[in-house]
Amino acid sequence: MQEHSSKVRSSDLKPHRSLFERLTALISPEPENRTELLDVLTDAQERHLIDADALAMIEGVFQVSDLAARDIMVPRTQMDIVDISRPIEEWIPEVLRAAHSRFPVIDDDPDKVVGILLAKDLLRYYAEETFDVREMLRPVIYIPESKRLNVLLRDFRANRNHMAMVVDEYGGVAGLITIEDVLEQIVGDIDDEYDFDEEEDNILALENKGNGKRWRIKGITELEQLNAVLGVNLPGNEGQTIGELVSHHLGEVPHKGDEFQIDTLHFEVLRADAREVQILQVEQRPTALAHE
Repeated sequence: MQEHSSKVRSSDLKPHRSLFERLTALISPEPENRTELLDVLTDAQERHLIDADALAMIEGVFQVSDLAARDIMVPRTQMDIVDISRPIEEWIPEVLRAAHSRFPVIDDDPDKVVGILLAKDLLRYYAEETFDVREMLRPVIYIPESKRLNVLLRDFRANRNHMAMVVDEYGGVAGLITIEDVLEQIVGDIDDEYDFDEEEDNILALENKGNGKRWRIKGITELEQLNAVLGVNLPGNEGQTIGELVSHHLGEVPHKGDEFQIDTLHFEVLRADAREVQILQVEQRPTALAHE
């Protein structure tokens, strides 16, 4: 006797949409650009279809394609560098204090990075009688300031690199960037056992522009510290951060690139996600300019 086929077409397993659902899909336009797509995703988060962390990471993915290495690099003046022209006994304490996993290495010339030193390779110094730090150095990867972060992340993964030196238009070292710096644009700050929340790192003075002083400020900086360093008197509650003040002032969490004025301070958002402001650039303008 011939057996009947027990196979069921996959289309038969799909739930049939109601007439209302089909009509809604027909008349509801799909997002035509990134802004409209983010609006849809924000609405989904507000209706608890996705959580805030998922929305923030999606925004971070979009942001990575917009940012370049110059936007998030560690400036040259803030880099922890090993100078192997000095005796190793002199700079090892500096390596221990900085507690990074990788260090750019120079050989007396601060304008020329000769290699990358992995902190774990220094264990051989304590275990071997003969130790030549030059043999431990890894190759240096150079990238232009304009390199997009999404391209850089792909290169990091493909070449299994974790650090690159950023060079300016004249070929000089402008700073450094790590794969962790790029990933933090997507998932937020990645803290490990060596990261410390030191208040002196919250406010970084930048080169003055015209008559105004400029700073790069973390959103977690408390107003008390900001007022003391900048010499201003922004009102706020005890323990309130500048990120919280900015969000309260605008009535919402601002987006990257937003600019606004509070008193004599001009703010530009350098990094933010759906939950909070992360980094701001602040310029203290003369009173006449601030009120133009």
